[in-house]
This record gives sequence, structure tokens and C-alpha cells, in this order.
Amino acid sequence: MRLLEKIGLVSLGLVAGVSLSLHFAAVAEKETLATSLPVEELRAFSEVFGRIKSDYVEPVTDKKLITEAINGMLNGLDPHSAYLDTESFKELQVGTQGEFGGLGIEVGMEDGLVKVISPIEDTPAYHAGIKSGDLIIKLDDTLVKGLTLNDAVKRMRGKPGSKIVLTIIRKDEPKPLTFTLARAIIKVQSVKSKLVEPGYAFVRITQFQEHTGENLATALENIVKQNQGALKGLVLDLRNDPGGLLTGAVGVSATFLSKDALVVYTEGRTEDAKMRLTATPENYLRSSGKEDYLKKLPDSIKSVPLVVLVNGGSASASEIVAGALQDHKRAVIMGTQTFGKGSVQTVLPLGNNTAIKLTTARYYTPGGRSIQAKGIVPDILVEDPATAGQDSAFHLREADLNKHLTNNRSSDEKPDTADKNTTPSPATKGEATKPNSTEFGAKNDYQLNQALNLLKGMQILQSK
Repeated sequence: MRLLEKIGLVSLGLVAGVSLSLHFAAVAEKETLATSLPVEELRAFSEVFGRIKSDYVEPVTDKKLITEAINGMLNGLDPHSAYLDTESFKELQVGTQGEFGGLGIEVGMEDGLVKVISPIEDTPAYHAGIKSGDLIIKLDDTLVKGLTLNDAVKRMRGKPGSKIVLTIIRKDEPKPLTFTLARAIIKVQSVKSKLVEPGYAFVRITQFQEHTGENLATALENIVKQNQGALKGLVLDLRNDPGGLLTGAVGVSATFLSKDALVVYTEGRTEDAKMRLTATPENYLRSSGKEDYLKKLPDSIKSVPLVVLVNGGSASASEIVAGALQDHKRAVIMGTQTFGKGSVQTVLPLGNNTAIKLTTARYYTPGGRSIQAKGIVPDILVEDPATAGQDSAFHLREADLNKHLTNNRSSDEKPDTADKNTTPSPATKGEATKPNSTEFGAKNDYQLNQALNLLKGMQILQSK
């Protein structure tokens, strides 16, 4: 049988200037299962196809009709299944390298409008002030209503340096807002690190790319050297990280977990959709002959006190890492409830440089929790003062998306408020708050400061 590339996606959604990341694996093409065809439904499809060809006001090509029919089948399943034409498929593959063209917006579709899930850090959209929850109603002079998500994303892409005007509706703003953005080649630095003070490090992962695990290992090596000894505490920041490579999530988890510890497992209808991924090299290295980048890490990294920051923009691969570290009691999870995307998409090439992105499985934390449409609930709830007190509708999550998969294990999970501590933000009702500085590891980052305070408290208790 000929080989077929199968790509498992654990990323949030489409991006205007694609940032979806991939996990590649070569698998044998399965024999087509003998199933009875729905004759009556196919006859109706054929009749509609013929009527459009003969009676529609303008001539329509066969290719367009078939393509739109495929789009309709996949879009009707859930928010993440989709048809990828040649251009979209190519952009999807390029995105694994962390460099792509566009605006840098993670987007989805809601009620016929493009909804911003999250702007990607250090991109034109981020610096222009585009926010999570914004509804894009117009692209230049073209109304978004009536466009497919793929069409809207294509219009937002373009030659670097060219400009586009976005018209946006924002919660609590009386009038639509307009933003003029210059498209750019987006180079996303996956891992950023900083020794914030002696003994305490801050590491941010913006999204999970091909070399994220390796970059994290290098960053930690450098920080330990800079500190001239073992760290007293480490903050791992996964806020607004929309996900990415599954291997990257396993590699990041393996950095802090003991060897062979279960990181994540998946369940689906087919055998290919059932996986158990542990903290072993074969599960986070794309090539079996590649050197294990975790070998050089100091042993102290496995036991350093760890706080993981998350929020509503933390999704998919981010939630896998947070869930694994939480279930193994390796880290304290701090922040706000995560996005809740607990499904795996498989990209199946069709042989003509196109593909379908199909939801094939749900993933589960080591303790058997499904975070689909629920998310990871932090051990300590800490709101960002910049967003505290805002209407919950502003915080878009998986459960808000039309046709989202349900959580099939909700009854087995603990209530959201079980054994959780809450740290209120200093913002008061009616008081205007300024967003935190965009500087990495800024001193006015409230959640980061709370994480550092917790680590210092743990250090005091440990010393006693």
C-alpha cells in the first residue's frame, strides 16, 4: 500500500498568516471499509448539482461546486474540521518553522463574522491593539458576512508591507473601530527566557513549534549558568499560547517530569487515533536518530519548584502541558481557566496538493480528564488586572464556538471550584486599568509577581 502522511494538530484555529503547527507521522493507508452508500441522499445531491449547473443565474464550474460541497461537509461537523486547498495546505506546512506571512491573528468564525481568539505576540495585530473577542466585520471595503473563514484569512494575508484596514466591533465600544495594519513576515520566537532575580527564572512559550522543546532546554541551560547554580524557582508562562506541535508539548512536559511519566493519551474511533505519549525521547523527537536534547539538562530542573501561568488564551498543546504537570503534582497552575480545546485534528492529504483537516480524537490528561469545552482550572485563580471585571463574553473559549464537541467525561471530573484558592486582583469595579506592559517579564506583570511570591514562600517553607 502506498504511504500517506498523517498530521495530528493540537492547535487552536486558523490564523491570518498561518501559525498552525504540525506533528508528522508516516502511516500506511488503510483499506477503505466496505460501507453501504446512502443512495437516496446521493441521488438528492446529484439532483441539486444538476439543477445548479443548468439553472443558476451564472455558469458555475464543477470544481467550485465540489469544493464548496466538501467545505460544507467539514464545516458542518465542528469548528476545527476544514478543507485545505493547495495554498492553505502549503501555508499550514510552512507554519511549523515558526515563520509565515500575515497579520498574526488567531481567528475563528462566529455567526458569519471573524472572531479574534488571540493576537500572536510581537506581530502587527498585537502591536496595533487587536484584542481577544474582537469581531472583524469588514476587511478593507469587503464585508466579512458571507465569506468563509478560509476566504477571510486569505484576504488578511498578502505581500509584506502592504496594508489592510480592519473594521472591528468590540465589547463595550459604542462604535466600530478601525485599524490599519501593515502585513509582515511573522517570525515567532517560540521560547523567551529571563533570570528575573537571583535564583528565580521566567520562561515564556509563545507557541509550540518544531524546535520548542530543544529551545527550552537551551534556555534553561543558559539560565542555570547565568545563575551560577541551581534555581530556587521557575515560572513557565503559557498565557495566550494557542498550541502547536504535539511533540513540542510532550518535550516541554518531559523537561520537568520523570522519564516514562504519562503526558497525554488520545481516544478516537480508529486504532490510529489512540495514542499514549510518555516523557520518553521517541515521543518528543521527530527523528529516531536525533540526539536527546534533554540529556544535557541539570538534574535540578526535574525538581525545581515550578509555577505555570495560564489564561483563557492558553489552548491545546498548552493545556496538555498544564494538565500533565498538574496531574503529576509537579507544578502549581496559576491564572485563569484555559480555552478548553481537547480535540485532535488529523490532516489527511488528498493527493492533489489539497487536504482535509478532520477531528479524529479527544485527548486526556494523565489522570483521565477531558478538557474539551471545559479547560484546565488553575490551582490558584489569579486574574490579570487589565481584564478583571470585564464581561465573561469577552473571554472566548471552546465552549462558545458553534458546533463544538461536548466534554464526554464531565460527570467524572471535579467541580471547577474544588480545592481551588483565589487571589483577587487589585482592580476595583469602575476603576480604569491599564494593560500590562508589552515588555517581556515586565515589573508590572501582576500574575508573574504573584507566581514569584508563591515560589519565594515555598522556598521559605522548604528551608524550614
